Amino acid sequence: MKIRNQKGFTLIELLIVVAIIGIIAAIAVPGLLRARISGNEASAIGSMRAINTAQQNYSQLCNGYSTTLQNLKTAGNYLSPDLTGAAPVNKSGYRIADVAGVTPAAAAVGGAPAVCGGPVTGYYATAIPLSAGSTGIRAFATDEQGTIWQNNAVPAVAPAEPFTTSLNTTPIQ
Repeated sequence: MKIRNQKGFTLIELLIVVAIIGIIAAIAVPGLLRARISGNEASAIGSMRAINTAQQNYSQLCNGYSTTLQNLKTAGNYLSPDLTGAAPVNKSGYRIADVAGVTPAAAAVGGAPAVCGGPVTGYYATAIPLSAGSTGIRAFATDEQGTIWQNNAVPAVAPAEPFTTSLNTTPIQ
């Protein structure tokens, strides 16, 4: 009888290890994707809160709300540069947009300082996933009331004004 003295792994052993790694990856990837979506949605909610705060600070100076996200930066540095690029802004898998004057009562405000650039009496900001189901599931919107609303409908569309609670549209608690 001949005894082999070779070191190494057999093909069967390597295939078993590859199969185990594949099973572990198949279990881990969906959780990773859900975590990514959750992080993107949290970032979008944070952006909506930042816009609400910036608009409130802007309204103290200008007696009205900004018509653009860029205006919130130039009027008093109220909003960070990651939200004040060319509109709409893409951030963390969401498209962030500020559409001033959408509310029925929005109108131009006169007598504001020149740096204000024509404030209005209302604003409406949205955050919509760039790729629904991949970068985010929910869409978000807010207005001068300061409440952030979410829409769980597919495809993801921003909650429409006037905001009302429905099957898919609810305020964030």
